[in-house]
Amino acid sequence: MATSSFHGHRKLRRTRLHLATTLAMLALAAPQAILAQQAPETPATPQQTTELDKITVTGSRILRTETETASPVQTIQREEIDRTGKKTIGEYLQTLTVDGSGSVPKSFGAGFASGASGVSLRGLGAGNTLVLVNGRRIAPYGMADDGQKVFTDLSIIPLEAVERVEVLKDGASAIYGSDAIAGVVNIILRNDFEGAVATASYGMSEEGDGNESKASLTWGAGNLSEDGANFFFTVEAGKSDEIFVRDRKDRKWIGTGDISRWGYDNTSFGGLVGYNFGTSAQNSPVGTIEYGPGDWRSLGTAEDCAQFSNANQTDSGGGCVWDSAQFTSLQPEQKYLNFYSRGTFALNDNAELYTELAYGKKNSAFTNTPSGVSGAWGSPLAGAVNASSGPGAVVLGANHPDNPTGQDARLRYAAFDVGPRHTETDNNFFRFLVGVKGAAGEWDYDVGYLHSQTQLDQKRTGFLRYDRVREVLTAGDTSPVGWWRLGTNAGMNSPELYNYISPTISARANTTMDVVDASISRTFGELPGGPVGLALGGEWRRLRAELQPVSFTEEGNIIGLGYSAYSGEETVTSAYAELTAPVLKSLELSGAVRMDSYREGETSLTPKLGIKWKPADWIALRGTYAEGFRAPNAAETAGSSVGFANVADPVRCGIEPTPTNCPTGVAFINRPNPDLDPETSKSYSVGVVLQPTATTTLTLDAWKIKREDEITTQSYEQALAAGNVIRADDDVPGVPDSGTPLAVYTDYINANSTTVEGIDLDARQVFDMDSAGKLTLDLQWSHIERYAIDIEGDVVEIEGTHDNCNVTNCIGTPKDRINFGATWDIGDWSVSGVANYRSSFDNTVPYSSGEGCGATFANGEDAPSGCKIPSFTTVDLSANWKATESLAVFGSVQNVGDRIAPLDPVTYGALNYNPLDFSGAMGRYFTLGVKYTFK
Repeated sequence: MATSSFHGHRKLRRTRLHLATTLAMLALAAPQAILAQQAPETPATPQQTTELDKITVTGSRILRTETETASPVQTIQREEIDRTGKKTIGEYLQTLTVDGSGSVPKSFGAGFASGASGVSLRGLGAGNTLVLVNGRRIAPYGMADDGQKVFTDLSIIPLEAVERVEVLKDGASAIYGSDAIAGVVNIILRNDFEGAVATASYGMSEEGDGNESKASLTWGAGNLSEDGANFFFTVEAGKSDEIFVRDRKDRKWIGTGDISRWGYDNTSFGGLVGYNFGTSAQNSPVGTIEYGPGDWRSLGTAEDCAQFSNANQTDSGGGCVWDSAQFTSLQPEQKYLNFYSRGTFALNDNAELYTELAYGKKNSAFTNTPSGVSGAWGSPLAGAVNASSGPGAVVLGANHPDNPTGQDARLRYAAFDVGPRHTETDNNFFRFLVGVKGAAGEWDYDVGYLHSQTQLDQKRTGFLRYDRVREVLTAGDTSPVGWWRLGTNAGMNSPELYNYISPTISARANTTMDVVDASISRTFGELPGGPVGLALGGEWRRLRAELQPVSFTEEGNIIGLGYSAYSGEETVTSAYAELTAPVLKSLELSGAVRMDSYREGETSLTPKLGIKWKPADWIALRGTYAEGFRAPNAAETAGSSVGFANVADPVRCGIEPTPTNCPTGVAFINRPNPDLDPETSKSYSVGVVLQPTATTTLTLDAWKIKREDEITTQSYEQALAAGNVIRADDDVPGVPDSGTPLAVYTDYINANSTTVEGIDLDARQVFDMDSAGKLTLDLQWSHIERYAIDIEGDVVEIEGTHDNCNVTNCIGTPKDRINFGATWDIGDWSVSGVANYRSSFDNTVPYSSGEGCGATFANGEDAPSGCKIPSFTTVDLSANWKATESLAVFGSVQNVGDRIAPLDPVTYGALNYNPLDFSGAMGRYFTLGVKYTFK
C-alpha cells in the first residue's frame, strides 16, 4: 500500500547537519524499507491483487515487486484483528507486544486526554509514535496527554474499513519527518469495494453489564479496470455502556478500595479516603475541621458517617472513611459514528484521480469521585493555589451554623451532596484527501492535497469553584445563595446553591492540518542484482492547534483541577530522496535522506541506511541505521499545564519515611519554553528472516533506540533546589519548612536521554491437514533488554520495573510481552484462540521515586510478595461460521478463563489493577454478531 506522508512538529531551535553522514546519505539517496512478514498462504488482499506488479510498503516510497526490504515491519491482516474480539482499532493496537508505557487507554478518563486512545511503540510515548492512515498523517487529538504529549487518537478510525495494519518497528524520520522516533503505525483502509455488506453485533460481560452494540454498512459500485471508476463507503455506529468499579465487587480487589484483606494498610493508598491522622485529615463526607493545631475532629457521628459510607472504619482515627470505588468508572460510556468513503476515477490509461472523505463523531463520558474542598493546584495566571493551609486555606467560618468551635476552622470535606465529578467529551473528526497518481514515461507519480481537522468539546460537572466555596462557607449570611450546609445537613441546601458553587464548566480544542505532497519514483540502470530504484518527493504542511483552558482554571479557580492550554502554528516544507541499489543478486543497499525546513528558519536533516543480504532463498539478513527527531509542539513551546504526580520528597522522607509521605501527590505547574531544541534519536536494527519451507516463516530482530535532548520538565529535586516548592504548614516538629509538599513550578527543558534496546520474534507456521482443514500458528514476542534513562550522567535502568511513572498510567515496563495465536479453518468454520502474556516485573519505581519497593504491607514487608507484580495471561476465543453464501455468524469470548488482574497498588491509571491487565478487571466478555453480504 502506498505510504505517502511526512512528518514534522513544532519549532526546531537549531540546525543539525551531520555533514559526513549527510554526504554519505546523498550518495546513496537511501530509503528506509521494511520487511513485511507475511505467510504465503495468507490470501492476497484486493490491493495486492490489483498492484502485484508494483507495490509500496510502509517506510519506503519506492515502488517494487517484492515486500522484503531492510527494515522490520509487522503486517497484521484484518482476520487477525477480528479473532481477538476487539471492537476498535485502538483496543487492538494496545495488545501488540511492541506497545508499552505511555499508551493512552480509553479507560483512563481522569487523564488530560480523556476520551482518546493512543499507542506507544517501545514505551517511548504516544508522541514519539507516528500514526498514518493510508500512508498519510492525520490531525492530532485536541488535548495533549499529560498536558504535553500531542498524539493521534485511534478511536476515530472506523474498524470496519480497515484492511490491514503495518507496524514499522524502527526509526522512520528519513521518510516521514518528525514524530517517528519509535516507529510508525500505518493503518491501511480499503482501496476499493463492490457490493454491499452489513454487520451487526452485541456484546456484554458475564456480569451482565458493559453492553456494547455495533452496526455497520459497506457499499460500493464500479470496477476501475472495466468501468473506469469505483466508489464505496463504510459507515459504522456503536455504543458501549459505562461500568463502575463498584460493579466488580466480587472480583477480589478489583471492585473495592479496601485492600486490608490482602495485608495492606489502607491509609497508605488512595482507595479508601477520609482518615483522620490527628495532625492532618482527609476529605470526609461528614466534614472534619481543625479545632486547634494538630487537633482534627469529625463534624459527624459514626451514625452520620454510616449514612454515606459502609466502608471499613478501622483505624479511621475518628474520621469518616469512604470507598472511592463507589463512584469511579471502570469503563467509560462511549457512543460513536464513523464514516469513510473513497472514490477512484480513471483519467486515462496511465492516470487516476482518487479522493477520500472521512468523518467521525465520538462521545465519551467518565465518572470520578466527588470533589474535595482543599488541596493544591495552580495556573500560570494565579500561580500556585494552596487551599489546605496558609491564607488560601478553605475554612469553615466562625459563624457557619455547622461550626461548633465559634472560630474559623480549616475544613476537609468530600462533597457527596454535590455529586461525583463527571467529564463528557465530544470529539468530531474530519479528513478530506484528493490526489492524482499514475505514470509519465519512466516515472510513477503521486500528488495529493490533504485537509484534516478535529474539534473537541468537553463538559464537566461536579467540580467546585474555589472562590464561591470560600464565600458560602465563611459569609453565607451575605452570599446570594446562603450558607453551604454540610454532611447530614446538606438537605437544607437549595438547587441554586449547587448551581452557584458547581457550575457546568467546559473546554474546547481545535486542530487543523493541511498537507500538499508529491512523490515520483522510477528504476534506472542495471546492477548485477537488478535496476536501481529511486524516489524523490516533497511536502508542505501546516498544523494549527489551539486548546482553550477549562472554564475558570486560568485563574486557578476550580478546586483540584489541572490547567492545560496552548495555541500555536507550525509550517514546514520538506524534501526527501531515497534509493535502493541491488549491487548483487543477493545484496541490496538502501538509503534515504530528508530535510525539513520550518518557517521560523530551523532545519533538520535525517538520514537512514539499510542493508539486506539474501545468501539463499530461505534466509535473509538485514540491518538499518537511522536518525530521527521530534520537534517541540505547541503545548511545550506556547502552552502551560498543571498536572499531578507522586514524588518522594527528600526533606520529609528523610525525617518520616512513611508510606503516607513517600511518595505523596504533588501538583506540577509546567511553564512553556519557546527556545526548546528538538528531541533527536539514533536507532539500529539487525535481524534475520528464515523461510525454510513454504509454510514456515520466522523473523528475529535486535534493535536499539537512543533518544537525546528529551523535552521534559525540571525534576522535583531541581525545583526544590531552586526554591520552587510550595508546602503545607504541617511541619515535622522542630524542623522548619518540612511540611507536606503541595505544588512545584517547573519549566520545560532539554535534559535527559533514554536508551531502549531489545529483541523481537515473529513466527508463523501453517499445517495443511487435508480433510481436517488448515491450522495456522503464529507468535509475536517482544523482549526489552534495557531501558535506561540518563539524567545528567546518573543512569537509572527501569526495564522489568514499575517505572516509567512520569508518563500516562504508570503501567510499568515488563521485559516480555507475548501473543500466541492459533486458527483452525475447516469447511465453513474458522475457530481461533489468542493467548496474551506479559511478564512479571519488580514493584519498584527507581526513576520516579527512588530506591525501595513501591508498596509495603501493613507489617512493613515489601508488597506484593517479593516486591513483584505477578505475570498475567489471558486467552481470547473466536469463531466464524459461514451459514450460507450470504450469511455469516461470528462470536468471541474475551478472557475466556475469567482471569483476575493481579493486585497493583502503585499504578494511578486504575484502582488496584494495572491498565495493561484491563481484561482481567472487566472479566469474561461475550460478543455475538452476524454479517450479511448482499448478492
